[in-house]
Amino acid sequence: MSAENKRLLQDVFAQLEQGNSKPFTEILSDDIRWTVIGSTKWSRTFIGKAAVLAELLGPLRAQIAGRIHVTALRFIAEGDLVVVEGRGQSTTVQGKPYNNTYCWIYRLANGKAEELTEYMDTQLVATALADPA
Repeated sequence: MSAENKRLLQDVFAQLEQGNSKPFTEILSDDIRWTVIGSTKWSRTFIGKAAVLAELLGPLRAQIAGRIHVTALRFIAEGDLVVVEGRGQSTTVQGKPYNNTYCWIYRLANGKAEELTEYMDTQLVATALADPA
């Protein structure tokens, strides 16, 4: 299972690098629990795909000029977990660089992300991004 899950996320991130986010949103389960760590205005657990799209990804996309650029650097898989290390390189609509470093921990079941924990530079989030409201 771990090799299959790793391959799935490698394919998804390869598509993201090409600007295709559809495979990424397709692997999110309807009842996903996505936790953004830290104590920023963005930090909390989003429950459900609809909440992730409307309250996390939508507000983030609205603050980024052009598309969000993310490159996966490393994948580590064990059982139903896949850890992805990545780097982002984007610019906010205000012209601020938003070049974050990420560590995502995915728990997958039946080809869907059921849980996702996101670690990143929260100070950069606080200084480069406006509140998600």
